[in-house]
Amino acid sequence: MKNLQIENIVETILVRSGSSVQVELEDFFPGDRFAGGKYNFGTHTITLYIEEIKAQCLQLFKSLDHFEDYLEVVFAHEIGHAEDRELAELVQKMNETNHDFTRKGIALNIEENAWNYARKLIPQNLHPFMDTIIHYSLQPYYEALEVSA
Repeated sequence: MKNLQIENIVETILVRSGSSVQVELEDFFPGDRFAGGKYNFGTHTITLYIEEIKAQCLQLFKSLDHFEDYLEVVFAHEIGHAEDRELAELVQKMNETNHDFTRKGIALNIEENAWNYARKLIPQNLHPFMDTIIHYSLQPYYEALEVSA
């Protein structure tokens, strides 16, 4: 997929959201995590890691047939972080607590907030597809808290 197509997808979702967040496209996440996107609260910037998103799509769906939809969902989720009015307060609470279980619960809350916002940006016909992504995205948080989804 050419960068122009990716930029068009990003622009469409960005306009739909009404967000003022800045967006950068990179190939790979610089750390050792398997991150498709990252929201930077300090700079109000989302960075999308295109090759990581492709790898995630392949891992979950075994092909790139749904890459464009997958990209939309990942980007909508990152916009969910950018537009989360509770994010600053939740991050502060997470940084202030020494209780690991509480920290993990707050991390789950942050992710659920982003997914709930993202759901508003994704067309209804893609919600079953999105639900699969959400399930796999939240699974490690539920496992860390030893609860089921």
